[in-house]
Amino acid sequence: MAMASSALSVLYLRNGLLTSHLPALVAVYFFGGALAWPFMLPLARLIAHKRPLETRFAAFFLALSLGTVAMTAFLFAMDYRWFYARWHAPFGTLLWAFQFAFTSASAVYQFAILGLGLFLPLGFIFLASASFYLAKHTR
Repeated sequence: MAMASSALSVLYLRNGLLTSHLPALVAVYFFGGALAWPFMLPLARLIAHKRPLETRFAAFFLALSLGTVAMTAFLFAMDYRWFYARWHAPFGTLLWAFQFAFTSASAVYQFAILGLGLFLPLGFIFLASASFYLAKHTR
């Protein structure tokens, strides 16, 4: 919910939520955070186990931020790929592999330029708060 609310707040401040893709954007950011959490939390706990508070905070901050951005970029790329799939070669061919790779790379690049801004400033605040809470309550 934190990443979806961050994206919503930025979209509201930018243009008053006047976009035809609002439900899809909110879903991508919601599921990006929701799907990254169960993978990155155990990884961060493994790294932070029996470390000082600062190290635990850094482990949670790094793992949750990179995982959320990577999962959101992946979902964005798959949505992008799904749109362009109708013009691509049949599945499994060499041409299809090139088209899949370059379409996905283009989508991740576009997400890096346009999509990362939707995480700021609320996403950063939520991330820092969650990281501090988890670092404080994990031993």
